[in-house]
Amino acid sequence: MANVMIEKEGDVFTVQELAQYLRMRPLTIYKHASGGRLPGFKVGSHWRFKRTTIDQWIQSQEITNSNKKAVVG
Repeated sequence: MANVMIEKEGDVFTVQELAQYLRMRPLTIYKHASGGRLPGFKVGSHWRFKRTTIDQWIQSQEITNSNKKAVVG
């Protein structure tokens, strides 16, 4: 029998859940995901976002924004 890894509840966000997590509007989440500016994937017609990927994306955004401020300042 093959081992199947089952995601724990809360490991994958819906658009609504991610909007709350990032304190953004759901429409903004859709726009960023569709434009490739936010890492996510589709299940049928529904967007989903892995918590670990989003947390890594947040860290990379912090580094990018810190580097921009260092160059400007």
